[in-house]
Amino acid sequence: MNHLSRVFAVCVLLLATSFASAAQEIKEWNMLVFLNGINNLDTFGPMNINQMEQVGSNENVNILVQWGSAQKNDVTRLYITKDEQTGKVTSPVVQNLGAVDMGDWKELVKFVEWANQNYPAKKYFIVVWDHGGGWHLASIPGMKPMDISWDDNTGNVITTEQLGQAMAESAKIIGHKVDVYSSDACLMGMVEVASEMSDSVQYYLGSQDVEPGAGWPYADFLKKWMINPTMSAPELVKTHAAEYLAAYNGGVYGHRKVTMSAYDLSHLSAYEQSLKQLGEELINLDTPELAKVARSAKNAKLFTYWDYRDVIDFVDLVQRNGITTPAMQAVRDTQANFVIANSQNQDNKTWGVSIWLPTNNSDYSGYIERYHGLKFNQNTNWANLVTKIQGK
Repeated sequence: MNHLSRVFAVCVLLLATSFASAAQEIKEWNMLVFLNGINNLDTFGPMNINQMEQVGSNENVNILVQWGSAQKNDVTRLYITKDEQTGKVTSPVVQNLGAVDMGDWKELVKFVEWANQNYPAKKYFIVVWDHGGGWHLASIPGMKPMDISWDDNTGNVITTEQLGQAMAESAKIIGHKVDVYSSDACLMGMVEVASEMSDSVQYYLGSQDVEPGAGWPYADFLKKWMINPTMSAPELVKTHAAEYLAAYNGGVYGHRKVTMSAYDLSHLSAYEQSLKQLGEELINLDTPELAKVARSAKNAKLFTYWDYRDVIDFVDLVQRNGITTPAMQAVRDTQANFVIANSQNQDNKTWGVSIWLPTNNSDYSGYIERYHGLKFNQNTNWANLVTKIQGK
């Protein structure tokens, strides 16, 4: 072996040893990003990874990415390391998976299992990066169906129900509830989505509205996180929500109207009970008053889809239409505990939580059967209210 070969072999050995050491150490946090770029968002994937590389993993936090790209055949797992090359992904590939389906929820679970075995940590922040469509498949003409994590190669997506399954399996793997789940995707700030994982996740991050293509400001967020890398989960989600808003409020991404909510899922049950009570009270109104409820639903703040409405704006409109029930204040009070961050620069009608409120027959008939099976509806019977106001 010549001198250069010896040097190369030593360097490879040292690099492998360093990553083996990182893998064996139990760190404070794992940030796992399930980055599905096998679609028309692909160009934003390397951009966001490069932002992560401006900070990189350290002695407290592992940043791990499972990266699928429309430009390459193989899905790879990266251990994110700090570098100065903003135009090139340089973090080492620690596993090549070949061609796997990023629209399969079981692949997300496998990612969590692999991270837990090879890069153990006390707390887990799981992110799904891709298109998002809220709790149901897209109803916009010309758009392919999606809930979240749309894989163009297979045509598969991760449904809201499957996302709940994935978090339940992830909690079993890590031995406790997932500390934070978040979607770097559109329209996921919905009570129906959060409810599916309420038994297995502590804190939830999601945007009520669409996210611009650039998504999260990873570098800004990670820099703030690394000032206090052992911060608690509620501190982490509040920091993220604030940095997301700052990025689009004159920050790194300029000026765009955005939303980002953080939920404490330990308060979801009380919130659901208040919404259940509200639904029961509104259902028992007479026909003229039910027409006012339907009109309030039609006029409440919407987010892209006509059937996604802001909860509190809906309640406020019902009350302004002359209807007051005991549950209205309970909904406001319980949402105040449930939503621990509502970072938005839109208007005073955006309160942090969206809910399904279809007011036309196509939205209603297309989804009501599936809605009956959601955990949120099982806990609240919300479908009874949306059925009652149809045609009013």
